[in-house]
Amino acid sequence: MSSGPVGVAVVGAGVISKQYLTNLAGCPDVRVVAVADLDVERARTVAGEHDVPHAGDVRTVIARDDVELVLNLTVPAAHGEVARSALAAGKHVFGEKPLVVEVEDGEKLLAEAAEAGLRIGCAPDTILGAGIQSAVRAIDKGVIGTPVAATTALLSHGPEGWHPSPEFLYQRGAGPLFDMGPYYLSALVSLFGPARRVAATGRQGRAERVIGSGPKAGTRFAVEVPTHVNALVDFADGPSASSTFSFDSAVHRRMIEIAGTEGTLSVPDPNNFDGTLSLLATGADEWQQLPVEGTALGRGIGVVDMARAIRTGEPHRASGELAQHVLEMMAAISTSAEAGRFIDIRSDVARPEPLPPAWDPQESTLA
Repeated sequence: MSSGPVGVAVVGAGVISKQYLTNLAGCPDVRVVAVADLDVERARTVAGEHDVPHAGDVRTVIARDDVELVLNLTVPAAHGEVARSALAAGKHVFGEKPLVVEVEDGEKLLAEAAEAGLRIGCAPDTILGAGIQSAVRAIDKGVIGTPVAATTALLSHGPEGWHPSPEFLYQRGAGPLFDMGPYYLSALVSLFGPARRVAATGRQGRAERVIGSGPKAGTRFAVEVPTHVNALVDFADGPSASSTFSFDSAVHRRMIEIAGTEGTLSVPDPNNFDGTLSLLATGADEWQQLPVEGTALGRGIGVVDMARAIRTGEPHRASGELAQHVLEMMAAISTSAEAGRFIDIRSDVARPEPLPPAWDPQESTLA
């Protein structure tokens, strides 16, 4: 296929799939044609809820002729296997974060896609939302002068209080760094460009957690990863960032502040698609709200951007290369926390091209 809407298969019918399916239903440049899951009955139920015409097992759905792009919403440990299966079937892949669990696997996955002439995209596509895009444009306009440093924080007591099956969020490939880090680190790369080295410390607050809601409420489970991580990141173009990722805090906080030579910018929560963008100019007494322009549709806008790029031949923004760079950053943070020294980042990536403020994922451009 080389024209018209891009056919999409959703693999993984878990909690997050409903957000993607709801949003993509209103985007005419993509057409969700099938849902797959290890639990085929769950796939059929979710497909029925969202008027998707087909459902089935993973292999059958990926092989469909009307599928060009596989939206991989499986758990992190399965990201690589499903992506490789999609590439082997000649399909492009857009996956949930992280790209894969191991840096070496990500490098191999990108190499396989390049050899096959296929594309890899990866969440978070929050970087394409109005909030982060408006921050990118503000920095490019020079509202804070030259960026010097960023302070970011993700603080919470963890997802087990609301998630009915949170165990995977405390296993390898998750924890606050790998689960929430992609939002903050992807935003920082979108704002500053590639990172060059990191240093970090890490702690595990509790060896066990207790599920707080749903049918498994009261169940205890083991924690495999650090649950409080402090990281320092140096970027190639000069700025640095101090970042905290924690599931051990009674205080809930999500923040990015960027200090520059002419002021400080308070950036919207990178886990959202919109929010408040504020400027405190050097010497000013009060924060000034800046305009926030762009789409706030939600999860799936990266799929739309990638689908349009497939048709036009242009680069897509929430790319596999960006996700691989962020994966290497997270892996280096983990290594540094254990080794107690700076770790260099080997990969490079171009800062994604900003979206025009009027970019609309619900516009029909491929009919």
